[in-house]
Amino acid sequence: METESVKSEPSSKTTRRSRAHNGGGNNSSTLGSHRDRTRHSHRNNHSRNKRPDMAPFQTSVNIGDDTRDGQEVIEVQILPQDETWGENTTAITGNTSEQSISMEDVSYWQMSDDTGIGFACQRYLERTLSVLLCAVAFLSPLVMAVLPKLGFFPSAFDNLDLTQNDRLQLLACNAECKGMLVSLAARMLLLSIGLWAVFMRKPVAIMPRIFFFRASVLLLVLITTFAYWLFYIVQVTEGTKAIVSGSEAVDYKTLVSYATNFTDTLLFVHYVAVILLEIRHLQPIYYIKVIRSPDGESHSYSLGQLSIQRTAVWVLQRYYTEFTVYNPYLERLPVSKSQRKALSSFKYYDVDGANSAQQQSQSRAVLAAHARRRDSSHNERFYEEHEYDRRVKKRRARLVTAAEEAFTHIKRLQNDQPQPQAPVIPLDPQEAAQAIFPSMARALQKYLRVTRQQPRHTIESILKHLAHCLKNDMSPRAFLEPYLVEAPVLQNDKERRTNHNWALICDELLSRPISDGCSFQLIQNDVSLTVSINKIPHFTISEEVVDPKSNKFVLKLNSETSV
Repeated sequence: METESVKSEPSSKTTRRSRAHNGGGNNSSTLGSHRDRTRHSHRNNHSRNKRPDMAPFQTSVNIGDDTRDGQEVIEVQILPQDETWGENTTAITGNTSEQSISMEDVSYWQMSDDTGIGFACQRYLERTLSVLLCAVAFLSPLVMAVLPKLGFFPSAFDNLDLTQNDRLQLLACNAECKGMLVSLAARMLLLSIGLWAVFMRKPVAIMPRIFFFRASVLLLVLITTFAYWLFYIVQVTEGTKAIVSGSEAVDYKTLVSYATNFTDTLLFVHYVAVILLEIRHLQPIYYIKVIRSPDGESHSYSLGQLSIQRTAVWVLQRYYTEFTVYNPYLERLPVSKSQRKALSSFKYYDVDGANSAQQQSQSRAVLAAHARRRDSSHNERFYEEHEYDRRVKKRRARLVTAAEEAFTHIKRLQNDQPQPQAPVIPLDPQEAAQAIFPSMARALQKYLRVTRQQPRHTIESILKHLAHCLKNDMSPRAFLEPYLVEAPVLQNDKERRTNHNWALICDELLSRPISDGCSFQLIQNDVSLTVSINKIPHFTISEEVVDPKSNKFVLKLNSETSV
């Protein structure tokens, strides 16, 4: 027996048709009583629909196989609906699987961002330590040049018999020393610009493993800073003692030269960091293919040498800017009313207590009918997809026509134009959008319904977008672009969040570089991105010289030639 359920509205009657296919000939009374009970349930549902305080609801009839006193039991379930402008009421049939996604389940699109203390520590602790280390290394040359002038390291002169003139002579800065100070200032300015351009950027992702090259650069900066400060302190304290024994004295010029050399070293470390972090991966080495499940959309890219976790971040950046918006409600194409009538299912009822031979023959007939239906499932899918494409094109044409007609009713008021004879009330963009939107609302509503986009677009967002288009003199096609073109992923308002959580699954260590044949998977809720990596082959190009005499031709004429 097949039971059809269609959406019911307060202003329309609920219609259900129940048909029974049975091979026996003495069960007419049973079918008649079943029709009476079905009509009775329909009258009860219709009486509920007449109540004005009830929201639109969806009724599904589930007919169980269990019998109670030799009678069938009909269960009626009323599912409440949200009162949204898109009227996202859908029909539920008996062939709905448990993995189907309901139109009312809008929580699928929502994902809360992490705001806990652990997330904040993981996000900002590493960056804070890196900034502190870089700041200490950057300011160290300046501090090395300023400390002797401020009177630090007095213990170096306490035990020495030095006059005030000797101390002033050691701290004096002649013309050559001043030139070195200017050179030090210029180099620090260049270093600050390089640090700002390369490192003073917001991190795009929090990686689960350590970034090897960045950690190596920070370790090199730490070792360099520690070594220069160690030799600086030793040079100041021990070198001053050498004045008494007649050795070479350490004056202020030597300290400025030392600080300048430290700045040069930091510039070279910055150059190495740029090579490792920004330039090394620019040359394409690998070919990667990204496949999204469950809809199967795929894109291919060329990529340089990166680690697995950095490749995952690179793939996610391309995913949000190049993939289309994933719509889980289109996993099963909407079936029209005429197609639902064509669907059939078979169920055998043993009412009169047939013998085993009749049961076996009837079971074989039912199995044969199911086999024929299974063999023709590809044909049904073909016609379903063809019918759906036709409906989408039809709704799209009506929407474009309605939008073009609605935009003809709005004209920008120019100050230099003569005023019309009839008095007019000027409207701002928001008021103008509210004035012309009703003329295209129905066509837009039907298009969003057939393409299953109504959970993504609210009437407030549509009016805001329409007002923006009117303010900037955009065409009707430009207004319809967010609804006709479902790309990229970030076009979806529900994807514009501060943080997106993805799970990275790979058999290898995530800090290792990618290699030929490597693959990993990125998972977020029901969406997964499978990435497979293959190395671009090496090309051998040989030069071949063509004889110029071979570029001569002879015209062959015959009776069949058109020349």
